[in-house]
Amino acid sequence: MDTGIVIVGAGLAGAKAAEALRAEGYGGPVTLVGDEAERPYERPPLSKGYLLGKEEKEKVYVHPADWYGQHGVTLRLGTAATAVDPAGHAVTLEGGERLPFSKLLLATGSAPRTLPVPGGDGEFVRTLRRLGDSEQLRAAFRPGARVVIVGAGWIGLEAAAAARTAGAEVTVLEAAELPLLRVLGPEVARVFADLHRAHGVDLRLGVRVEELRADGVRLGDGGTVPADVLLVGVGVSPNTALAEDAGLTVDNGVRTDQHLATSHPDVFAAGDAANAFHPLFGKPIRVEHWANALNQPAVAAASMLGKAAVYDRVPYFFTDQYDLGMEYTGYAEPGGYDRVVFRGDVAGREFLAFWLSGGRVLAGMNVNVWDVTDPIRELVRSGRAVDPERLADPAVPLDEL
Repeated sequence: MDTGIVIVGAGLAGAKAAEALRAEGYGGPVTLVGDEAERPYERPPLSKGYLLGKEEKEKVYVHPADWYGQHGVTLRLGTAATAVDPAGHAVTLEGGERLPFSKLLLATGSAPRTLPVPGGDGEFVRTLRRLGDSEQLRAAFRPGARVVIVGAGWIGLEAAAAARTAGAEVTVLEAAELPLLRVLGPEVARVFADLHRAHGVDLRLGVRVEELRADGVRLGDGGTVPADVLLVGVGVSPNTALAEDAGLTVDNGVRTDQHLATSHPDVFAAGDAANAFHPLFGKPIRVEHWANALNQPAVAAASMLGKAAVYDRVPYFFTDQYDLGMEYTGYAEPGGYDRVVFRGDVAGREFLAFWLSGGRVLAGMNVNVWDVTDPIRELVRSGRAVDPERLADPAVPLDEL
C-alpha cells in the first residue's frame, strides 16, 4: 500500500522534489513539511537581489501560492519534524502527530554556525539564512549605518556589497589572510579582497574576534570595532539531527549513494544536507549551493519511484558583488590543485581562472565573461590534460581544448 511520499524541508530542494514527483507521473499523496511559515523560497536572492532591493518579494518563491493545491501537494508549514522512524515508515511532527510514508526525502538544508566567543549567541547577532533575516538587514542597511560583518565568505561578502551599495559604512573581519581563501586559494582570493577595498570596505584580515557585543566587536589585539548592525557569516552546518537520531549514516551530512538513497532504502536526501557519492569524483561530496538544491531533487524523485537515476552534475555556483558577476564550475579542494591558469584581464576583473592538477582542469571560474559555462563544464568532465599555454590564450576557443 502506497501511503505517500513525505518531504521534510520546505525549501528549494523540497519544493523542486514535489514538482519532479508530479512531473514523473506520481499520483499518490505528497506532503511537504517545513518549520517556516513561508511557502518554499529560494535563498540566493536573500543575499543578492532581494537584499539589494532590486527584486520584489514574490520573486523569491519557488512556486506561486496556488501551485501546491493545483498539484495536490499538501503543505505543512510552520511545523517542525521531530523524529523519523525508518522501520515504521513514519515522521513525527511537533505535537506528536505521525505522518506515514512509503518513501521519505530529507531536504533539511543547513543552519548558520555561531561564533564560539562570549556574545556569540546574543540576540543582537544577526545571520543571513532566512527570508526574515534578509528583510531585517535590508531595513538596517542605510546611509551612515555602521555595519560589521564577521566572516569573509560568500554570504559575508555579498552582504558587504549590499550594505555598501545602500551607503552603509562596512567593516569585514576575517580570521584568514584573504577572503574566500579556502574556496578559491590565494591566487584568486586576492581579486575579491581588492574588489571590496576598491568599494570602500574596511577589510581586516588575519584578525581574531574575542567578543561580540550589542555595540560592536572586541578583537584579539584589544581593539574594538563599533557596530550598529552586527552580522556573522562563518559558514553553515548541515541539519542532520533527524537522520542521526533515526540511525541513518551521517558523515559531514546525510550520506547517500549516487541515486541519493541513504543507508535506508526508503529514505533519500538532497540539497545542503546530503553528502552524496559523485561518480565523476569517485567519492561523496557535499555542496552548499543553489544548483544542488535545484537539480538533485529530480534525481531523488526518480529514484524514489524506482527509476535508475544518477546525480552526476558538475558542481556550479555564482555570485554578484557590485559590478562583478562570477560563475564557478567544478570542484577543487584546498590543496587539491597544483596550479592556477588565468585567461584575460585579471586587473580589470574580466577573466577566466582554471584550477589544474596534473594538467587536468578541476574547476573553472568566469568573471564578467559570459556564455562559457558549458565548455568549462566539459573541460572538467573530460578529465583530460590540457596545454596550459593554450588554456591561457584568449585566442584559443575553449571548446578546442
